[in-house]
Amino acid sequence: MKKEMTKARLVLEDGSVFEGTSFGSPRSVSGEVVFNTGMVGYPETLTDPSYKGQILTLTYPLIGNYGVPAFDPAAGLEAPFESDRIHIEALIVSEYSFEHSHWSSAQSLSDWLAGSGVPALYGIDTRMLTKRLREEGTMLGKILFDDEDLPFRDPNKENLVSKVSIQEPRVHQAGRTCVAVIDCGCKYNIIRSFLSRGVTVIQVPWDYDFTGEKFDGLLISNGPGDPKLYPEIVRNVSKAMEKGKPVFGVCLGNQLLALAAGADTYKLKFGHRSQNQPCVEVGTKRCYITLQNHGFAVDTPTLPDDWEPWFQNANDGTNEGIRHRQKPFMSVQFHPEAMPGPVDTEFLFDDFLRMVK
Repeated sequence: MKKEMTKARLVLEDGSVFEGTSFGSPRSVSGEVVFNTGMVGYPETLTDPSYKGQILTLTYPLIGNYGVPAFDPAAGLEAPFESDRIHIEALIVSEYSFEHSHWSSAQSLSDWLAGSGVPALYGIDTRMLTKRLREEGTMLGKILFDDEDLPFRDPNKENLVSKVSIQEPRVHQAGRTCVAVIDCGCKYNIIRSFLSRGVTVIQVPWDYDFTGEKFDGLLISNGPGDPKLYPEIVRNVSKAMEKGKPVFGVCLGNQLLALAAGADTYKLKFGHRSQNQPCVEVGTKRCYITLQNHGFAVDTPTLPDDWEPWFQNANDGTNEGIRHRQKPFMSVQFHPEAMPGPVDTEFLFDDFLRMVK
C-alpha cells in the first residue's frame, strides 16, 4: 500500500527549485546533482562507490518495480551489489513504484533507502531537470525538508576516495597469478572478474605503498572525485611502471594512469553515467557499448609521445582509454566488468592477463 509521505525540495545552485515527495529517509543533504540514463540496475548503481557525494537523478521514469535483493553488508563479494553500502547522497526519480515483484526481491527500494539513512524524492520532472543539467552543466544541489537549510557542498573538493577505500589490505586467493588492486572505491565485480579467471587479488587501500608487495600486475580501480586530489596514488603507480609491471586502469584508474604518464585531466560538463555509451576503438573504428560513471576525463592532446589514445566516445569525442605504445600499460574510462549492462568489453581482462602472464 502507498504510505503517507512528506514533501521536500530539491534546490539547485542556480536558484531552481523542484518539489517532490519523500520515499527515503527524511533527512536534508547537499551534494553534486548528476543524472544516469540506465533503465535497470539501481541496486548496483546505488552501491557504486563512484557516486560518493552525489545526488543521483535516474532518468528512467519508473523505479522500484523489482524491489531490492536481500542486503547483507557482511556477504562481501557474494552479495548481488557493488559494495557493502549505498554511496549516493540522495536519489531523485520521476515515478516510484510502490508495488514491487521479482524472484530475488527481499524488500522495497523505499525501505532500503530509509533503513540506510538515504533521502529520496519522487514526483520530480526528471526530464526538465536532466535538460537543465545538460545545458548548464552539473550543479551543486541540496534536498531540504520543512524549513531546514544547508550550505551547498562541492564533493569534488574533498578526498572522497579515502571515504570509500578499504582500510587494510585484503587477499582474495584464487590462483598462482597475482594482481594488486588499488582500491579507490573498487566495485565488487572487478574483483569477481579476476577471481572467476583463477587470479589471486591483493586489494590494497588507496594510499598504501604496495610497491614492496609481490604481484604480477596492477589494476587501478574506479572511484569518485577529482583525480588530481590523489598524488599518493599517482606516485605509487609511477613506481610500479618504473619496474615494468603491467598496469590496467578502470574509470578513475584511466585518469590516474594518465596523470602518472604526465598527461592532464579535466572536469566534464555533465559527465557520462549510463549503460549505453558507445566507444570507438581508435584505428579500427569498431564500436563497443559500455557502462560508465565518471565526471572527469583525460585531456588527450596532453598525452606524451610514447602514449596513444585507445578508445574515444562516439557521442562527444572525449577520451575513453589510453595505452603505452611499447610497454604493458593500458586503461579504459568505461567499466569492462559491468553488471548489469553490456559485457562487450569484458575481454579486456583477458587481454590484461595475457600481458601479466
